[in-house]
Amino acid sequence: MSQGVLYGAEQTRVLVPKGLVKVLDLDVKFDDATSEEFAAAFPLKKVPTFAGPKGYKLTESIAIIIYLLSLKENKLLGKNTKEYASVLRWLSFASSELLATATTAFAPFLGRAQYNKKLVDENLAKLDLHVSILESRLQEFTYLVGERLTVADLFVASMFYRPFTVLYGQEWRDAHPALMRWWNTVVSTDYLNWFFADVKLTEKPLEVPKGNKKEKAPKEKAAAAPKKEKAAAAPAAPADEPVEAPKPKHPLAALGKPSIDLDEWKRKYSNEETREVALPYFWNEFYNDKEWSLWKVAFKYNDELTLTFMSNNLVGGFFNRLSASTKYLFGCSVVYGENNNNGIVGAFLVRGTEALPAFDVAPDYESYEFTKLDASSAEDRAFVENMWTWDLPVEINGEKREIADGKVFK
Repeated sequence: MSQGVLYGAEQTRVLVPKGLVKVLDLDVKFDDATSEEFAAAFPLKKVPTFAGPKGYKLTESIAIIIYLLSLKENKLLGKNTKEYASVLRWLSFASSELLATATTAFAPFLGRAQYNKKLVDENLAKLDLHVSILESRLQEFTYLVGERLTVADLFVASMFYRPFTVLYGQEWRDAHPALMRWWNTVVSTDYLNWFFADVKLTEKPLEVPKGNKKEKAPKEKAAAAPKKEKAAAAPAAPADEPVEAPKPKHPLAALGKPSIDLDEWKRKYSNEETREVALPYFWNEFYNDKEWSLWKVAFKYNDELTLTFMSNNLVGGFFNRLSASTKYLFGCSVVYGENNNNGIVGAFLVRGTEALPAFDVAPDYESYEFTKLDASSAEDRAFVENMWTWDLPVEINGEKREIADGKVFK
């Protein structure tokens, strides 16, 4: 007796269910979701969908994956309850976060949606965060759950089909060695190589089709002026007349060079003992409030943070997106607290007197609250020093919280 029918062609969400049917040798038929039976059974026409014996129906890829795995003994759901829960966690992450974000980012490149630069940039930034979580995990583990393949690896790896053929070129892939080591391993398994063996990865990100960009409305033409005789050549400008300087690429470049280059401070911080040598140098020789300002930078949504390593990856993603301001910015952000009860805060040195010109290069800067610090205040100076040394607990709302992790932006 047939075990059912799996509906769907080669859409991303269908790849793993199809691979399971093939490798586990299940008696499940394939239907490309164009038949009358499919339309009658599933009015929403979403894939994958599954029709089993005696009228049993399933929608949603995760549910179908779990059901298909129950039809034959296998080890793809982990070896104990904790691993099974971790598998479900990664499946959910891939479906609700990774794929949803990637789809919004790449759709305009395939002509499936109108190009909106702000929306695409925001989702690319979110995608960077998701990738940083995976890269961090895979630097320490062979697979997402423990040290052997699970269906979590198959499902998450399949989600990179469009990003690797549309958004992420060779340069990006070279910069993510842990993720690429894992991805190449997973898609080479029999569960996925039937599809990915013939997939050609893009060398560089695709460009948005010209017809998919919003065209600016043409300006109304002014009435044509009557033709004049050919004008005489304009007189040359006097030799001593100043030539207009080109506009700086970064808004803070207009401030010119500070009296002491920021790299001097960064070298001192990196190579000397922080409290004993670097900080006295900073206050006594480097810092000048006419050239620089100090800021407390706190994440606004600490109640949404879960595991401390994920919070630290979020910081890393934010720092990556601040790279355009490297010449004008230095600071540290720490993760304080413990899993499912943590927060992010930091102290930054900024060229100039305002924070926004340095931070708005990152699309997610609005997720942070910026509070200007006073270098003449003993309390503010102590906060800066503690953020840059990490050797004391962080005081939050009168409570001392231990530092779990952190990153330096330099």
